[in-house]
Amino acid sequence: MEHQIKGVITAMVTPFDGEGRLDTPAARRLAQHLIANGSHGLVVAGTTGEAPTLSDDEKIELLEAVLEAVGDSATVIAGTGSNDTRHSVELTGRACEAGAHAVLTVTPYYNKPSPAGLRAHFAAVSEAAGETPVVLYNIPSRSVVNIAPDLLAELAAENANVVAVKQANNSDLGPIEGLDVLAGNDEIFARTLAFGGPGGILVASHVVGPQMRELYEAAAAGDHDRAEEIDTGLKPVYAAMALTTNPTPVKTALELAGVIDASFRLPIVAATDDERARIRSALQAAGVAIAAKDMAEA
Repeated sequence: MEHQIKGVITAMVTPFDGEGRLDTPAARRLAQHLIANGSHGLVVAGTTGEAPTLSDDEKIELLEAVLEAVGDSATVIAGTGSNDTRHSVELTGRACEAGAHAVLTVTPYYNKPSPAGLRAHFAAVSEAAGETPVVLYNIPSRSVVNIAPDLLAELAAENANVVAVKQANNSDLGPIEGLDVLAGNDEIFARTLAFGGPGGILVASHVVGPQMRELYEAAAAGDHDRAEEIDTGLKPVYAAMALTTNPTPVKTALELAGVIDASFRLPIVAATDDERARIRSALQAAGVAIAAKDMAEA
């Protein structure tokens, strides 16, 4: 079955137990919950999945658990990027061997590669992926280096399996020749769909997935007024997901909604009482039911 990289793709959080260990049963349940509530696909071990604190073995274990949980009902994309090309190549190979439908590879961070370095890095990852599609991930707010649209187009032209980009630089948002442009931030999802982008890799879809699916379907049907209306109503939730460092807000939201417990690995920490209250208010305004045990906090 050919898995399409389109629609509502949720950048899935990674559940941990109370001791900070990977909770694969919770990951399976969460994956099924997300697919049942609007997601066309999932990214595992991405930024929202706290990838920097996961070992490679944990990333593959998580990928295998999610693939098993969703079967052919969704596209599963594995985060395989790092700032060490050799590491990215090895992890990409392992993820593809494990059955990932595509890989997401971020701009190397901290070491600030030149354009020539970026070309060499992505060429090596592309080769390691073989026939598996590669999604580039442009997020200068975290990686420091921005991949300009013309260089993104060149990377697609030079590497046959580079098919899309998760564009998390709002100022460079727009069509790119040879690439499918996916919204990399919730607040640009509707804008991306409006210029013909096939979807987005999103965070708020953890808790407002049905609404974001409706937004996508309205845009796909050419009803951009309806899509804009839904988008406007979701803006408080988008803002709540950015109150502090991702994934603290979205894991807190999932806990408030009774989906998973909000456990983190340092240096990510729990939401403050004020942040938690603001997240709860945004969810309630969007019609998200709050778990009974959390209603007492309100």
